[in-house]
Amino acid sequence: MRRLIRFALNRIPRPVLQRIAGWAVPLAGVFYKGHGVECPVCGRRYRRFLPYGYVTSRPNALCPHCLALERHRLLWLYLVRETDLTTALPRTLHIAPEVCLMRHLKPLFAAHPEQYVTADLESPLADLHFDVQRIPLADASFDVVVCNHLLEHVADDRRALGELHRILRPGGWGILLSPVDGSRAETFEDDTITDPAERTRIFGQYDHRRIYGADYVDRLRSAGFEAEAIDYAARLGDEARRRYALPDDLVYVVRKR
Repeated sequence: MRRLIRFALNRIPRPVLQRIAGWAVPLAGVFYKGHGVECPVCGRRYRRFLPYGYVTSRPNALCPHCLALERHRLLWLYLVRETDLTTALPRTLHIAPEVCLMRHLKPLFAAHPEQYVTADLESPLADLHFDVQRIPLADASFDVVVCNHLLEHVADDRRALGELHRILRPGGWGILLSPVDGSRAETFEDDTITDPAERTRIFGQYDHRRIYGADYVDRLRSAGFEAEAIDYAARLGDEARRRYALPDDLVYVVRKR
């Protein structure tokens, strides 16, 4: 299963994967039935989650039912327990929308569909299609921005952050997750590395352009945001970490003054 998933991730174009994963992955989940772990996004239980990873497969990572990964489960718990997103239904822009989250958020906003907008450069599942470095939306037009694991792909992430800051209303907030190597003091990027195999070796994925370091929060603040890194998994405790198979990732919350 590890080899099959790794092959699909590296060889099948992402838009195609986004279309077929919804029925192909649940079929594999038939072999993982049990009660060892629970997905807080969809509520399903399994012996363990499926492996997942472009280079090195992480065990116990992918929910077979809703396709939530470790970071998605952590983010969902934060959104539901610590914010009013799912109750107040603020005007939300969800960029690079994760299928597992989008499927649960869209029904919540069904009576007010204009309040929840999804966007991506190429995903066939998104409402709008644009480059996050040039967002064709009005200033201060959203209360909430959710944009996860995208900035490491963008050529000019500072420009993208400036655009996210621009379209967020004063007093608005957002979640901007990225893979961060906390052992690095500074973000590493080198645009002279163009070979996909070399990018995979250095950055961990062929389409990543940088490895964020401990200065990631400073980069968020340089765009004008107030930013906070929250170790939310630690707050939830060891039992929740085990039951939901949560990562050690921090949750990066931004606010616009």
